[in-house]
Amino acid sequence: MEDKECVRVHVVVTGEVQGVGFRAFTQYHATQKGLHGWVRNRKNGTVEVEAEGPRFLLETFLKILEQGPRLSSVTKILVDWKDSNRHTHGFTILHP
Repeated sequence: MEDKECVRVHVVVTGEVQGVGFRAFTQYHATQKGLHGWVRNRKNGTVEVEAEGPRFLLETFLKILEQGPRLSSVTKILVDWKDSNRHTHGFTILHP
């Protein structure tokens, strides 16, 4: 496999992404890929995600987030790549 280097990505997803199962969808796909991190709704109607793992898996994960669950409508995804901090284990849904 290419590029097993562990990196972290911070993502803000905009569109019809709250109240449509987006957080559970994100957690499911992250867990299936063995990624670590979290997802949460933000007060402004966006969804925020931080995930960590091999870059090639994160790139695939981002494509899945761009599609979103069936009832969602993603209009924009902002991505910020960062160095791994290895502080997260598992993938959790954070609640406000």
